[in-house]
Amino acid sequence: MKQLKTLLLATALCLVTINVTQAQSKVAHINTQELIAAMPEAKAAQTEIETLGKTYQTDIQASITEYQNTVKQYEAEAATKTDEENQKRGLELQEKQQRIQQFRADAQQDIAKKEAELFKPIQEKAMKAINEVAKEKGYQYVLDRATLIVADGTDILADVKAKLGI
Repeated sequence: MKQLKTLLLATALCLVTINVTQAQSKVAHINTQELIAAMPEAKAAQTEIETLGKTYQTDIQASITEYQNTVKQYEAEAATKTDEENQKRGLELQEKQQRIQQFRADAQQDIAKKEAELFKPIQEKAMKAINEVAKEKGYQYVLDRATLIVADGTDILADVKAKLGI
């Protein structure tokens, strides 16, 4: 009888251990930044943003050069102008400088807006692929590698890249 109780207790412990093991969540990790950087769409978007940035930089530099030329001209002519004309020119230079600063700020906002616009569908595509691979492989949680301190689990980056064909 005592052996039967011991056998039943051992069987129950085995069943509990199996259930606990099966109940644990499957967790994987992925470096989403690396994934997005590897996507051809991201490379094209980055090139477009860089081109836009260079265009703005050229325009800003042209405005700065024009401003500097105007400053040199006004400084050279200052001795031949009245105080009233020099004050008026000083205000004109301040306005030009403010317009350049405003243009620079607007350009940065426009670049940020364009970047968000271009990368949103790329991020959505990456997330969709991550979700599909997670479901296919039976993972309940997928963590971003950038926020992990220890990543001993399964890295699904290669699987997601294969899913995206990259």
